[in-house]
Amino acid sequence: MKSILSRAQRSLRRRVAPTACAVALVAAPLGVGVAHADDPHVGEPGDVVHVEASTYDLLPGIPAPVDAWKIRYRSTDALGQPNLVSGRILVPRDGRAGTRPLVTYAVGTVGMGDQCAPSATGGPREITGLLEKGWAVVVTDYQGLGTPGDHPYLVGPSEGTAVLDAARAAQRLPEANTRGVSADSPVGIVGYSQGGHAASWAAELANEYAPELRIKGLAAGGVPADTLTDALDHRGEPANLAAYFMIAIGHDAAYPELRFDSYLTDAGRAFAHKIRTGCVVDNLLANHGKTFRELVTGDPLDTPEWQQRLAEDRLGTRAPGFPIYLFHGMNDDIVGYKFGAQLRSDWCGLGNPVEWHAIPLAEHLATPSLGGNPALDWLGHRLAGEPTHGNCGS
Repeated sequence: MKSILSRAQRSLRRRVAPTACAVALVAAPLGVGVAHADDPHVGEPGDVVHVEASTYDLLPGIPAPVDAWKIRYRSTDALGQPNLVSGRILVPRDGRAGTRPLVTYAVGTVGMGDQCAPSATGGPREITGLLEKGWAVVVTDYQGLGTPGDHPYLVGPSEGTAVLDAARAAQRLPEANTRGVSADSPVGIVGYSQGGHAASWAAELANEYAPELRIKGLAAGGVPADTLTDALDHRGEPANLAAYFMIAIGHDAAYPELRFDSYLTDAGRAFAHKIRTGCVVDNLLANHGKTFRELVTGDPLDTPEWQQRLAEDRLGTRAPGFPIYLFHGMNDDIVGYKFGAQLRSDWCGLGNPVEWHAIPLAEHLATPSLGGNPALDWLGHRLAGEPTHGNCGS
């Protein structure tokens, strides 16, 4: 999308942008079915509680050869409590026989309002390449996008469980079972930017949280692997106010004891309302002309409670136990290159095989188009059961 905003707004757009888009897929609801009682406390994580058949159009009036369903499914929040999350399952209508690979796809930043949820907008648009490979794809909306409550933006445990339970939901949906998706499906995890954070958290949680999934690899890029350090690096910068508030609102949603509202002025509360109900462009426009001092009475990041919660989002403390493809633009202007390089170092230090690719000269929005296809090709080999050793030693 070509920005017509000011220089500062363009900078913020890059800070909170989702991964670059490919061909658009537009959803149209067809029917409704209910699988179980719509109650997060009944059943197990990954159970589908609601399913709605959909179709997809490559262009208006031109259907894509894809079977699709909007779903709500059970998952777990950052405090370990049951919740409901929405999402979408897509299976290519290609006549493929036998077990089909499944990719659980974590989207980049879309905003915080329910209307921004991928299942509500017909996206994410960049999954076309995965479907073309014959893979089934499940896309989580994450907690609070399309379901009640605020979205816990960049809260790792909440994101990771939503990504893993989406894969479970796809494997348990009878309509998907008849099209080759089953408990025997090899599973891949994919994500960029916020999606890279969520996908990486899913990878680190998988062995304990969802050991039955046959995960063959993680492909992630532009990963904001250290939320606290990144927030401290950019706090108070006018171009980053929307991103700062999204992180703060998200963590307050996950951990109510943080009491973000107590730090806000009247202007800050009005700004927070716009951020929690807006999509990316809405948040950019809300950001215009604001200063940090007029929005807050004090900086939450100065308190040990906030620092501890954001520090808990740091990746690289657990080895996923399966191969990883990690890439990062060396000129990334949103998620610093140092975060990707450190994550690679941390996972390698834990003995996990990592194939690392630094993309020369690439900024955040350009990196998916340069590094995304090689990452998916690598994942295809892992889903096919081929071994890899990574390049940790180089």
